[in-house]
Amino acid sequence: MSGINDNILRVRERMERACSRSGRGLDEVLLVAVSKTVPAARIQEALEAGLNHFGENYIQEAQKKIEELRRGAWHFIGHLQRNKARAAVKLFSMIETVDRLSLAEELNRQAREAGKVLEVLIQVNEAEEESKSGLPPEQVPALLEAGLSLPGLRIRGLMAIPPYDPDPESSRRWFRSLYQWREKWQNQFPSLDLSQLSMGMSHDFETAIEEGATLIRVGTALFGPRG
Repeated sequence: MSGINDNILRVRERMERACSRSGRGLDEVLLVAVSKTVPAARIQEALEAGLNHFGENYIQEAQKKIEELRRGAWHFIGHLQRNKARAAVKLFSMIETVDRLSLAEELNRQAREAGKVLEVLIQVNEAEEESKSGLPPEQVPALLEAGLSLPGLRIRGLMAIPPYDPDPESSRRWFRSLYQWREKWQNQFPSLDLSQLSMGMSHDFETAIEEGATLIRVGTALFGPRG
């Protein structure tokens, strides 16, 4: 047995307790299973166990799985190069890591050519870590404003990866501030729907839920440590 059913149950129990502590419903938080490096057979088990949303970091790896499985909703959660935009538009229902205008414009162009509206999140690098992608907060409004004139994209909210610390409480300040930025920018751009906040991973998603996450990206807690 792979244990995937037990892992899903444990994660959902953790989600439920975090929702209860924060006065939220479990249906307010979407579990995105991070499946990078996970073979298609294991993802198939997860699909059969009731998971439907999966996050991938690399286009080529994801394409093989998506074409083999032909099920599920797929989120791109890695750094996306412009020359991969066409493939990303074809493969994914959401791009969570839009971090520059040139990428947004190319995704818009490819989405319009494909006859679809692509859901995207703006990646925010709150701590301005050089090792991570994402815009510093002061640069986000310009991208949101530009997004108003990109009809192939539907900006749904924000995504962030806080500085890593094994203590989940260390992430709380970053999750809370992302929520506050979202509130500010939603007021600044009332015609946008910035209702989605993608934040929190295996070690800190409960804290993220308590601070307003609507999507959590969980890999290790579901599939086990990567080899």
